[in-house]
Amino acid sequence: MQLEFQLVSIGRIVNQENDCRIEVDQAYADGFLGLEQFSHIDVFYWLHENDHAAGRGTLRVHPRGNRDNPLTGVFATRSPRRPNPIAVSRCRILDIAGRTISIDAIDARDGSPLIDIKAHIPFQDEAGEVRVPEWVGRE
Repeated sequence: MQLEFQLVSIGRIVNQENDCRIEVDQAYADGFLGLEQFSHIDVFYWLHENDHAAGRGTLRVHPRGNRDNPLTGVFATRSPRRPNPIAVSRCRILDIAGRTISIDAIDARDGSPLIDIKAHIPFQDEAGEVRVPEWVGRE
């Protein structure tokens, strides 16, 4: 059963040299209530520069674009080429002012459409003992 969904951008990511922030549209500003009590958030955004038929049709990649890494299914990677180009980054909140959240860093392109923000709650979000393949490394 294939369903279709409609996502609406709620803002945008600003990721420039010394400026990393999330700007939320006015219509969603009330959603900030209580967010200042958290140190970290999970930021969901659209990989808009990879939203094309070729990218959505890619199901196997060499992780990190490195042909020395084994051919791997996209669901076992962080590849931007995937059926639905959605990404998530955990970010540390530096400041909240108005509709803007200043963050430490994000792995997103400047101008990426913001899909959602969720407060990071460690006891709910941590996976416990984790296993990863060798090509991931221990960065």
